[in-house]
Amino acid sequence: MTTRLADIAAQAGVSEATVSRVLNGKPGVAATTRQSVLAALDVLGYERPVRLRQRSEGLVGLITPELENPIFPALAQVIGQALTRQGYTPVLATQTPGGSTEDELTEMLVDRGVAGIIYVSGLHADTTADMQRYERLRAQGVPFVLVDGFSPKVQAPFISPDDRAAMSLAVTHLVSLGHTRIGLALGPRRFVPVQRKIEGFVRAMQDQLGLSPEDIESRLIQHSLYTLEGGQAAAGALIERECTAVVCASDMMALGAIRAARQRGLEVPTDVSVVGFDDSPLIAFTDPPLTTIRKPVPAMGQAAVRTLLEEIGGTPAPHSEFVFMPELVVRGSTASAPGDRSRP
Repeated sequence: MTTRLADIAAQAGVSEATVSRVLNGKPGVAATTRQSVLAALDVLGYERPVRLRQRSEGLVGLITPELENPIFPALAQVIGQALTRQGYTPVLATQTPGGSTEDELTEMLVDRGVAGIIYVSGLHADTTADMQRYERLRAQGVPFVLVDGFSPKVQAPFISPDDRAAMSLAVTHLVSLGHTRIGLALGPRRFVPVQRKIEGFVRAMQDQLGLSPEDIESRLIQHSLYTLEGGQAAAGALIERECTAVVCASDMMALGAIRAARQRGLEVPTDVSVVGFDDSPLIAFTDPPLTTIRKPVPAMGQAAVRTLLEEIGGTPAPHSEFVFMPELVVRGSTASAPGDRSRP
Protein backbone atom coordinates (compact mmCIF):
# COMPACT_ATOMS: atom_id res chain seq x y z
CA MET A 1 0.00 0.00 0.00
CA THR A 2 2.88 2.37 0.86
CA THR A 3 4.49 1.67 -2.51
CA ARG A 4 1.18 2.36 -4.23
CA LEU A 5 0.74 5.65 -2.36
CA ALA A 6 4.25 6.73 -3.36
CA ASP A 7 3.60 5.86 -7.03
CA ILE A 8 0.34 7.81 -7.09
CA ALA A 9 1.87 10.77 -5.23
CA ALA A 10 4.79 10.93 -7.68
CA GLN A 11 2.46 10.70 -10.69
CA ALA A 12 0.11 13.40 -9.35
CA GLY A 13 2.89 15.64 -8.03
CA VAL A 14 1.46 15.76 -4.50
CA SER A 15 2.34 14.33 -1.08
CA GLU A 16 1.41 10.82 0.04
CA ALA A 17 -0.69 12.39 2.79
CA THR A 18 -2.75 14.21 0.17
CA VAL A 19 -3.22 10.98 -1.79
CA SER A 20 -4.39 9.27 1.39
CA ARG A 21 -6.93 12.05 2.09
CA VAL A 22 -8.36 11.77 -1.44
CA LEU A 23 -8.58 7.95 -1.34
CA ASN A 24 -10.33 8.08 2.02
CA GLY A 25 -12.75 10.80 0.92
CA LYS A 26 -11.52 13.27 3.54
CA PRO A 27 -12.23 17.03 3.16
CA GLY A 28 -9.61 19.75 2.85
CA VAL A 29 -8.29 18.90 -0.64
CA ALA A 30 -8.67 21.34 -3.54
CA ALA A 31 -10.85 20.10 -6.41
CA THR A 32 -8.00 20.37 -8.93
CA THR A 33 -5.67 18.39 -6.63
CA ARG A 34 -8.34 15.74 -6.08
CA GLN A 35 -8.75 15.47 -9.88
CA SER A 36 -4.95 15.10 -10.32
CA VAL A 37 -4.89 12.20 -7.86
CA LEU A 38 -7.83 10.47 -9.56
CA ALA A 39 -6.17 10.95 -12.96
CA ALA A 40 -2.95 9.44 -11.53
CA LEU A 41 -4.93 6.39 -10.40
CA ASP A 42 -6.31 5.97 -13.91
CA VAL A 43 -2.93 6.44 -15.62
CA LEU A 44 -1.22 3.89 -13.32
CA GLY A 45 -4.00 1.36 -13.84
CA TYR A 46 -5.29 1.33 -10.25
CA GLU A 47 -9.02 0.97 -9.68
CA ARG A 48 -10.71 3.94 -8.07
CA PRO A 49 -12.26 3.15 -4.69
CA VAL A 50 -15.99 2.57 -5.12
CA ARG A 51 -16.90 5.75 -3.20
CA LEU A 52 -14.85 7.83 -5.66
CA ARG A 53 -16.25 6.40 -8.86
CA GLN A 54 -18.26 8.95 -10.76
CA ARG A 55 -21.84 7.92 -11.31
CA SER A 56 -22.51 7.81 -15.03
CA GLU A 57 -24.68 10.58 -16.41
CA GLY A 58 -25.96 8.00 -18.87
CA LEU A 59 -25.02 6.03 -21.95
CA VAL A 60 -24.22 7.64 -25.30
CA GLY A 61 -24.15 5.49 -28.41
CA LEU A 62 -21.46 5.90 -31.06
CA ILE A 63 -22.21 4.14 -34.34
CA THR A 64 -19.25 3.82 -36.75
CA PRO A 65 -18.47 1.85 -39.88
CA GLU A 66 -15.88 -0.94 -39.71
CA LEU A 67 -12.78 -0.24 -37.66
CA GLU A 68 -10.22 -1.48 -40.22
CA ASN A 69 -9.68 2.07 -41.46
CA PRO A 70 -7.66 3.58 -38.59
CA ILE A 71 -9.39 6.96 -38.90
CA PHE A 72 -12.56 5.50 -37.33
CA PRO A 73 -10.90 4.19 -34.13
CA ALA A 74 -9.05 7.53 -33.89
CA LEU A 75 -12.33 9.45 -34.03
CA ALA A 76 -14.00 6.97 -31.65
CA GLN A 77 -11.18 7.52 -29.15
CA VAL A 78 -11.57 11.31 -29.22
CA ILE A 79 -15.36 11.07 -28.84
CA GLY A 80 -15.13 8.41 -26.12
CA GLN A 81 -12.64 10.42 -24.07
CA ALA A 82 -14.69 13.62 -24.41
CA LEU A 83 -17.86 11.82 -23.29
CA THR A 84 -16.09 10.22 -20.32
CA ARG A 85 -14.75 13.60 -19.21
CA GLN A 86 -18.35 14.85 -19.11
CA GLY A 87 -19.45 11.88 -17.02
CA TYR A 88 -21.12 9.87 -19.80
CA THR A 89 -20.42 6.25 -20.69
CA PRO A 90 -19.73 5.72 -24.40
CA VAL A 91 -21.12 2.60 -26.08
CA LEU A 92 -19.35 1.77 -29.36
CA ALA A 93 -21.49 0.01 -31.96
CA THR A 94 -19.73 -0.98 -35.17
CA GLN A 95 -21.24 -1.89 -38.50
CA THR A 96 -19.53 -4.74 -40.31
CA PRO A 97 -20.38 -6.39 -43.64
CA GLY A 98 -22.90 -9.12 -42.90
CA GLY A 99 -23.30 -7.86 -39.31
CA SER A 100 -25.85 -5.59 -37.69
CA THR A 101 -27.24 -2.74 -39.78
CA GLU A 102 -27.33 0.87 -38.66
CA ASP A 103 -31.05 0.55 -37.95
CA GLU A 104 -30.52 -2.57 -35.82
CA LEU A 105 -27.72 -0.91 -33.85
CA THR A 106 -29.90 2.18 -33.34
CA GLU A 107 -32.77 0.05 -32.04
CA MET A 108 -30.40 -1.78 -29.67
CA LEU A 109 -29.07 1.50 -28.26
CA VAL A 110 -32.54 3.05 -27.90
CA ASP A 111 -33.75 -0.10 -26.09
CA ARG A 112 -30.91 0.43 -23.59
CA GLY A 113 -32.10 3.95 -22.91
CA VAL A 114 -29.16 5.90 -24.31
CA ALA A 115 -29.13 9.63 -23.66
CA GLY A 116 -28.12 10.29 -27.29
CA ILE A 117 -26.37 8.87 -30.36
CA ILE A 118 -23.46 10.07 -32.53
CA TYR A 119 -23.40 8.65 -36.07
CA VAL A 120 -20.10 8.61 -38.01
CA SER A 121 -20.21 8.13 -41.81
CA GLY A 122 -23.64 6.53 -41.55
CA LEU A 123 -26.60 6.35 -43.91
CA HIS A 124 -26.99 10.13 -43.56
CA ALA A 125 -23.99 10.36 -45.93
CA ASP A 126 -25.68 8.17 -48.57
CA THR A 127 -27.84 10.24 -50.93
CA THR A 128 -29.84 7.11 -51.90
CA ALA A 129 -30.82 6.21 -48.30
CA ASP A 130 -34.20 6.92 -46.73
CA MET A 131 -33.72 9.82 -44.29
CA GLN A 132 -37.07 9.15 -42.58
CA ARG A 133 -35.23 6.85 -40.12
CA TYR A 134 -33.70 9.93 -38.49
CA GLU A 135 -37.02 11.74 -38.25
CA ARG A 136 -38.50 8.67 -36.55
CA LEU A 137 -35.61 8.73 -34.08
CA ARG A 138 -36.23 12.41 -33.38
CA ALA A 139 -39.92 11.64 -32.81
CA GLN A 140 -38.82 9.16 -30.11
CA GLY A 141 -37.08 12.01 -28.33
CA VAL A 142 -33.54 10.69 -28.82
CA PRO A 143 -30.97 13.48 -29.46
CA PHE A 144 -28.38 12.73 -32.15
CA VAL A 145 -25.51 14.30 -34.09
CA LEU A 146 -24.28 13.27 -37.55
CA VAL A 147 -20.58 13.26 -38.52
CA ASP A 148 -19.23 13.10 -42.12
CA GLY A 149 -22.14 13.63 -44.47
CA PHE A 150 -24.99 16.09 -44.84
CA SER A 151 -28.63 15.89 -45.80
CA PRO A 152 -31.02 18.87 -46.04
CA LYS A 153 -33.82 16.41 -45.21
CA VAL A 154 -32.60 15.76 -41.65
CA GLN A 155 -33.26 18.27 -38.87
CA ALA A 156 -30.08 17.74 -36.85
CA PRO A 157 -26.59 19.19 -36.36
CA PHE A 158 -23.89 17.91 -38.73
CA ILE A 159 -20.10 17.88 -38.23
CA SER A 160 -17.98 17.73 -41.41
CA PRO A 161 -14.51 18.37 -42.78
CA ASP A 162 -14.33 20.80 -45.71
CA ASP A 163 -13.96 18.20 -48.48
CA ARG A 164 -13.92 20.82 -51.26
CA ALA A 165 -11.10 22.77 -49.60
CA ALA A 166 -9.19 19.52 -49.05
CA MET A 167 -9.11 18.84 -52.79
CA SER A 168 -8.02 22.40 -53.50
CA LEU A 169 -5.09 21.94 -51.08
CA ALA A 170 -4.04 18.70 -52.76
CA VAL A 171 -4.30 20.01 -56.33
CA THR A 172 -2.48 23.27 -55.48
CA HIS A 173 0.38 21.27 -53.94
CA LEU A 174 0.71 18.96 -56.95
CA VAL A 175 0.46 21.76 -59.52
CA SER A 176 3.24 23.62 -57.67
CA LEU A 177 5.38 20.51 -58.26
CA GLY A 178 4.73 20.68 -62.00
CA HIS A 179 2.04 18.00 -62.30
CA THR A 180 -0.60 18.57 -64.96
CA ARG A 181 -2.05 15.03 -65.21
CA ILE A 182 -3.59 14.63 -61.76
CA GLY A 183 -6.12 11.89 -61.06
CA LEU A 184 -8.66 11.49 -58.24
CA ALA A 185 -9.39 8.05 -56.74
CA LEU A 186 -12.43 7.89 -54.49
CA GLY A 187 -15.43 5.88 -53.30
CA PRO A 188 -18.92 5.43 -54.76
CA ARG A 189 -20.55 8.60 -56.11
CA ARG A 190 -23.69 8.29 -53.99
CA PHE A 191 -21.90 9.51 -50.84
CA VAL A 192 -21.99 13.21 -49.94
CA PRO A 193 -18.24 13.47 -49.08
CA VAL A 194 -17.43 11.93 -52.48
CA GLN A 195 -19.63 14.41 -54.32
CA ARG A 196 -18.04 17.31 -52.45
CA LYS A 197 -14.52 16.08 -53.16
CA ILE A 198 -15.38 15.86 -56.86
CA GLU A 199 -16.72 19.44 -56.81
CA GLY A 200 -13.56 20.71 -55.13
CA PHE A 201 -11.27 18.73 -57.42
CA VAL A 202 -13.02 19.84 -60.63
CA ARG A 203 -13.01 23.49 -59.55
CA ALA A 204 -9.32 23.40 -58.59
CA MET A 205 -8.30 21.67 -61.83
CA GLN A 206 -10.34 24.21 -63.82
CA ASP A 207 -8.87 27.19 -62.00
CA GLN A 208 -5.27 26.04 -61.98
CA LEU A 209 -4.87 24.06 -65.19
CA GLY A 210 -7.71 25.40 -67.36
CA LEU A 211 -9.21 21.93 -67.97
CA SER A 212 -12.88 21.51 -68.85
CA PRO A 213 -15.19 19.82 -66.33
CA GLU A 214 -16.15 17.23 -68.95
CA ASP A 215 -12.50 16.32 -69.55
CA ILE A 216 -11.80 16.08 -65.82
CA GLU A 217 -14.86 13.94 -65.09
CA SER A 218 -14.31 11.54 -67.98
CA ARG A 219 -10.54 10.97 -67.74
CA LEU A 220 -9.23 12.01 -64.33
CA ILE A 221 -11.80 10.71 -61.81
CA GLN A 222 -12.03 7.03 -60.91
CA HIS A 223 -14.56 5.54 -58.47
CA SER A 224 -13.85 2.41 -56.44
CA LEU A 225 -14.16 1.17 -52.84
CA TYR A 226 -12.72 2.85 -49.73
CA THR A 227 -10.18 0.06 -49.23
CA LEU A 228 -6.54 -0.62 -50.03
CA GLU A 229 -7.65 -2.85 -52.89
CA GLY A 230 -10.09 -0.18 -54.10
CA GLY A 231 -7.32 2.41 -54.14
CA GLN A 232 -5.07 0.01 -56.01
CA ALA A 233 -7.69 -0.58 -58.71
CA ALA A 234 -8.64 3.09 -59.10
CA ALA A 235 -5.04 4.35 -59.12
CA GLY A 236 -4.06 1.63 -61.57
CA ALA A 237 -6.68 2.88 -64.02
CA LEU A 238 -5.51 6.49 -63.58
CA ILE A 239 -1.84 5.58 -64.05
CA GLU A 240 -2.79 3.73 -67.26
CA ARG A 241 -4.25 7.08 -68.40
CA GLU A 242 -0.79 8.63 -67.86
CA CYS A 243 -1.54 10.44 -64.59
CA THR A 244 1.70 11.41 -62.84
CA ALA A 245 -0.08 12.14 -59.55
CA VAL A 246 -3.06 10.56 -57.78
CA VAL A 247 -5.13 12.17 -55.02
CA CYS A 248 -6.93 9.55 -52.92
CA ALA A 249 -10.03 9.98 -50.76
CA SER A 250 -8.52 8.00 -47.86
CA ASP A 251 -5.11 6.97 -46.63
CA MET A 252 -6.04 3.31 -47.13
CA MET A 253 -6.76 4.01 -50.81
CA ALA A 254 -3.43 5.89 -51.03
CA LEU A 255 -1.54 2.81 -49.80
CA GLY A 256 -3.28 0.89 -52.57
CA ALA A 257 -2.22 3.55 -55.08
CA ILE A 258 1.43 3.13 -54.04
CA ARG A 259 1.07 -0.61 -54.55
CA ALA A 260 -0.48 -0.04 -58.00
CA ALA A 261 2.49 2.13 -59.03
CA ARG A 262 5.03 -0.43 -57.83
CA GLN A 263 3.21 -3.24 -59.63
CA ARG A 264 3.91 -1.34 -62.84
CA GLY A 265 7.59 -0.90 -62.02
CA LEU A 266 7.13 2.76 -61.08
CA GLU A 267 8.66 4.52 -58.09
CA VAL A 268 6.73 6.72 -55.63
CA PRO A 269 7.33 9.68 -55.71
CA THR A 270 9.92 9.66 -58.56
CA ASP A 271 7.46 8.49 -61.23
CA VAL A 272 4.09 8.92 -59.51
CA SER A 273 3.12 11.22 -56.63
CA VAL A 274 0.41 10.08 -54.21
CA VAL A 275 -1.68 12.16 -51.78
CA GLY A 276 -3.91 10.58 -49.13
CA PHE A 277 -6.77 11.89 -47.02
CA ASP A 278 -7.27 11.55 -43.21
CA ASP A 279 -3.71 11.47 -41.79
CA SER A 280 -4.67 8.36 -39.87
CA PRO A 281 -2.42 7.00 -37.09
CA LEU A 282 0.90 5.48 -38.25
CA ILE A 283 0.52 6.83 -41.79
CA ALA A 284 3.65 8.97 -41.28
CA PHE A 285 5.66 5.74 -41.02
CA THR A 286 4.74 4.11 -44.32
CA ASP A 287 7.25 3.68 -47.16
CA PRO A 288 7.44 6.40 -48.33
CA PRO A 289 5.82 8.47 -45.55
CA LEU A 290 2.50 9.60 -46.97
CA THR A 291 1.70 13.16 -47.99
CA THR A 292 -1.92 13.55 -46.96
CA ILE A 293 -4.75 15.91 -46.08
CA ARG A 294 -5.16 15.88 -42.30
CA LYS A 295 -8.74 15.53 -41.20
CA PRO A 296 -9.30 17.65 -38.06
CA VAL A 297 -10.31 14.63 -35.97
CA PRO A 298 -9.81 16.10 -32.44
CA ALA A 299 -11.79 19.26 -33.24
CA MET A 300 -14.55 17.31 -35.02
CA GLY A 301 -14.86 14.71 -32.25
CA GLN A 302 -15.01 17.29 -29.49
CA ALA A 303 -17.53 19.38 -31.43
CA ALA A 304 -19.73 16.31 -31.94
CA VAL A 305 -19.78 15.64 -28.19
CA ARG A 306 -20.32 19.29 -27.25
CA THR A 307 -23.20 19.59 -29.73
CA LEU A 308 -24.82 16.35 -28.57
CA LEU A 309 -24.62 17.39 -24.91
CA GLU A 310 -26.32 20.68 -25.81
CA GLU A 311 -29.09 18.64 -27.46
CA ILE A 312 -29.37 16.41 -24.38
CA GLY A 313 -29.42 19.50 -22.14
CA GLY A 314 -32.37 20.98 -23.98
CA THR A 315 -30.54 23.75 -25.87
CA PRO A 316 -30.26 22.13 -29.30
CA ALA A 317 -28.12 23.59 -32.05
CA PRO A 318 -29.98 24.79 -35.14
CA HIS A 319 -30.29 22.54 -38.15
CA SER A 320 -26.83 23.42 -39.38
CA GLU A 321 -23.48 22.05 -40.44
CA PHE A 322 -20.27 22.79 -38.58
CA VAL A 323 -17.47 22.58 -41.16
CA PHE A 324 -13.85 22.10 -40.10
CA MET A 325 -10.84 23.05 -42.21
CA PRO A 326 -8.36 20.27 -43.07
CA GLU A 327 -4.63 20.87 -43.61
CA LEU A 328 -2.02 19.58 -46.03
CA VAL A 329 0.77 17.51 -44.46
CA VAL A 330 3.67 17.15 -46.90
CA ARG A 331 5.83 14.07 -46.49
CA GLY A 332 7.70 11.78 -48.86
CA SER A 333 5.09 10.48 -51.33
CA THR A 334 4.98 13.62 -53.50
CA ALA A 335 7.75 15.14 -55.63
CA SER A 336 8.30 17.10 -58.83
CA ALA A 337 6.58 15.75 -61.91
CA PRO A 338 8.68 13.45 -64.13
CA GLY A 339 10.54 15.63 -66.65
CA ASP A 340 10.21 18.66 -64.35
CA ARG A 341 13.13 17.98 -62.02
CA SER A 342 14.28 21.58 -61.89
CA ARG A 343 11.63 22.14 -59.23
CA PRO A 344 12.42 21.52 -55.56
